[in-house]
Amino acid sequence: MPPFQKRSATSRKAAAAIKPDRHTLRDQVLDAIRKAGALGATDEEIQQRTGMNPSTQRPRRIELVTLLRVADSGTTRKTTSGRAATVWVVL
Repeated sequence: MPPFQKRSATSRKAAAAIKPDRHTLRDQVLDAIRKAGALGATDEEIQQRTGMNPSTQRPRRIELVTLLRVADSGTTRKTTSGRAATVWVVL
């Protein structure tokens, strides 16, 4: 089962609904980061490249971190709102 907020029935239902597609979605996120090369990609950039909703993309990236496929590069880049965002790279 994909991650969900245990105290939220809607989060649990969303996790169950995404379960059949999560590997494909995870691969899309990994591919977007891989294509960014040494520059890596922020969550916002991944969302722009894949067309994914943040609530779909971010959990897939978290899964990739847990699986040791993706890591924090140690750098940040500004988002469109001007805030610093972690840059993710493929391991």
